[in-house]
Amino acid sequence: MVVGARVRVVPKPLSALLVVLGYDDVVDAARDVETILEFDPAAVEGIDEEIVATMRLRRGPDAVVGLPAGSAFLYVELDGEHPDQVASHAEALLARLGGSGRLREGRLITDQAERTALWRVREDGAGLSYRPSSGGESWPGWEDSAVAVADLADYLTDFRELLSAHGLTGIMYGHFGAGCMHIRVTYDLRSERGRQVFRTFTREAATLVVRHGGTLSGEHGDGRARSELLPIMYSSQAMAAFEEFRLAWDPVGILNPGSITAPDAFDDNLALAGVPDREWRTSFALHPVEAAAAGVDPWVHAVQSCIGVGRCRTETGGVMCPSFRATGDERDSTRGRARVLQEMVRSAPTQRDGWASEDVREALDLCLACKACSSDCPAGVDMATYKAEFFSRYYRRRLRPIAHFTLGWLPFWLKITGRVPGFVNLVLASPLGRFIAFAGGVTTRRALPRFASRRAVERQLETAGSSVGTPEVVLLVDSFTKGFRPEVAGAAARVAAATGRAITCETEACCGLPWISTGQLKRAKKVMRRAVHRLDDSGDAPIVVIEPSCAAAFKKDVPELLGTDAAERVAARIQSFAEAAGAWTSDGWTPGPLPAAVTLQTHCHEYSTFGAAVQRKALTALGVEEVREATGCCGVAGNFGFEAEHYELSMSVAEQALAPALRSTAADVPVLTDGFSCSMQVKQVDPSRSGLHLAELIDRAMTSSAMPETDAR
Repeated sequence: MVVGARVRVVPKPLSALLVVLGYDDVVDAARDVETILEFDPAAVEGIDEEIVATMRLRRGPDAVVGLPAGSAFLYVELDGEHPDQVASHAEALLARLGGSGRLREGRLITDQAERTALWRVREDGAGLSYRPSSGGESWPGWEDSAVAVADLADYLTDFRELLSAHGLTGIMYGHFGAGCMHIRVTYDLRSERGRQVFRTFTREAATLVVRHGGTLSGEHGDGRARSELLPIMYSSQAMAAFEEFRLAWDPVGILNPGSITAPDAFDDNLALAGVPDREWRTSFALHPVEAAAAGVDPWVHAVQSCIGVGRCRTETGGVMCPSFRATGDERDSTRGRARVLQEMVRSAPTQRDGWASEDVREALDLCLACKACSSDCPAGVDMATYKAEFFSRYYRRRLRPIAHFTLGWLPFWLKITGRVPGFVNLVLASPLGRFIAFAGGVTTRRALPRFASRRAVERQLETAGSSVGTPEVVLLVDSFTKGFRPEVAGAAARVAAATGRAITCETEACCGLPWISTGQLKRAKKVMRRAVHRLDDSGDAPIVVIEPSCAAAFKKDVPELLGTDAAERVAARIQSFAEAAGAWTSDGWTPGPLPAAVTLQTHCHEYSTFGAAVQRKALTALGVEEVREATGCCGVAGNFGFEAEHYELSMSVAEQALAPALRSTAADVPVLTDGFSCSMQVKQVDPSRSGLHLAELIDRAMTSSAMPETDAR
């Protein structure tokens, strides 16, 4: 048992350069690795075309840019003390590989953002390929074999023949520079026949790697997955020595029993064995085609997508998982919640028992439904959707929390408050308002927003003027913008009109998001159908949604819940305002000079649905020189931060990114909060500040540039 260790720290080279090499297949790539190692690379990593195709399918075509031509790729990281020296080294490598006749194309990646994006393909693509683009499911099971680099190409050739003989496909990636391969295989671990194939194939794969002079476990250790196979690699004398050594240190077998000596069978205790074969009826369409290809229920397929990578347990980078970052408890991580859901489908005697699980409800309670996991999780887990689905079933025969009716039905209540906003604001500002909030399950520790009148929205939209001709932009004014921020609607309309496009404003289409987030899916679908009916005309004009969370709901949730052609057509036309502004600028439109610097609160739903950099790209295109991002959930996340029992966690989440960014932002630097929830959190953290929507920032720039110059005298 290791209780301490001494390490030697070495300096990190000052310069690094990524060289990406494209080949026709992984065998060709493997044959060039020996040559590459002569150039002393810091890393040589490889992926095949299935990982690239899956990354594009799951994350969109823009998720993979900059790869050279080919169907298999090597990432070669070169480093050194001087950039020119490293670049010269890279050019020499490309020239040398070009002479082999195997390299199709090589690229030097000098841009840091492109380099980061390409490495993410390697890092996330492997996890996402649990559900490969070709259909079905892939699993670990032969993910750690290693051979000498000189033998790697021949080993992969024979290994592919073995896969073919068993009717399996292997998705290949790994540390090519070390000869270590991580291969996800399309086993059918749910059926007895499929598990028999798994057992036979694994024993033959072990024999194969040993025949090539390799090892069963290149870096992960043998454990339960390999111990039964060790006699294939070691002699009987070596195995006896292992047992004798172990008994000397652990005579009663309390340390890691079942591994190395006296091992359990490697196919015992498979997580997918014994899962009841039943249909879990759901409202969301959870990748039904892929689930059908895998021969499994869509709900089971979805919740078992977590393979335990654990990126949700990070403290920095990305947005996932704000609740874990606040509590540090595994149960509050995306992985922890996924494990609880997996236990639900594995152990519930009946479907009804599973949906009634109090353990699952508790595990999901602190999920903010920020949706960041749907983009940050390398396995594509979408816990916000799973939470909505579970709450829909769990509360089917239970009394819901009162906040589900006050906050979850807010778009409905806004129709009423819009008629008498003055009276409502007066009451809520009085001592009676605190009692009303308390009785409605709303925290009394948070400043409540002021309600706006319907007429205020109409007046704001009138300032944009009327458009003539076929609409080129449909500006969707959502319930929250109408109810609380009519000035944002006016700014967005004026900006859209200033681009020279004919616009029309839609003020009566609701995405149903508050009902989704509280699991009231029957009502959500009813609201969505009305919205789709209003928006699905014969035109193809983009539908620009002011509130990012509503844009994300129209883009993703509406087609998944309704499953109609009309919903798909509407979703295809949806743009967030930042996405639209970036497109308008790319077409040559300029609004006037914007501030040189802004602090941006990244919106979780926009981040996950429209791309992590969509807001930054729009601001950069508009001429903002310095964009400081508070990358992380603001902590309000719709109804979550307004619920009394979640206030403390909400403020803890704000301390992860938003609050520190506000404290270090000068008073004259604008703070951008396109989301209504984000703007409310800014006001809560720093009452002296007001968050601006991007439309307001641009509108102010247009107004300033249009003002005539005055004589200072």
